[in-house]
Amino acid sequence: MNIQEIIVVEGKDDTTAVQRAVGADTIETGGSAVGEDVLRRIELAQARRGVIVLTDPDSPGERIRKLVSERVPGCKHAFLTKDEARGRRGIGVEHATDEAIRRALERVRSPEEPSGGEPAAEEGLEWSDLLDAGLIVHASSASRRGRMGELLGIGYANGKQFYKRCRMFRITRTEFLAALEQVEREGR
Repeated sequence: MNIQEIIVVEGKDDTTAVQRAVGADTIETGGSAVGEDVLRRIELAQARRGVIVLTDPDSPGERIRKLVSERVPGCKHAFLTKDEARGRRGIGVEHATDEAIRRALERVRSPEEPSGGEPAAEEGLEWSDLLDAGLIVHASSASRRGRMGELLGIGYANGKQFYKRCRMFRITRTEFLAALEQVEREGR
């Protein structure tokens, strides 16, 4: 599997893991203190080949994802679950299996295109949909959001961020309800 876009990762070990799993070029942010020169390279990469952000499923990784997204509009996003990225020494892309990385890159999300080939005109999700689905203000909301994020390919997030990602990646009501049905079948 060769990836045309340049993949933004956090460090050298992440680059090694990604290149072991797929044919791809990477840009390393060097951690959560993303410098101006790195952001300029990401802007150039986005203009020339496109960018996929694949950061660790933790707070610093989310901070990098947000920083890059705000500075470089139109980036695509790939997400690993915490379980897929768990290693003996913590959580990170570098601990993910080749298969998990390939799966994340196959489910890449773009804020510019409706997902699933469905028309953009389908009614968008509302905050009340998350409330009704037990994804916020519910005893099991965190685990339900985690599984929904996994099924939708948008990663784990708190309630507010989950809602924002659903809207940003244009998760359709059909996709949302199908994932919710799966979560309900699993008894979460």
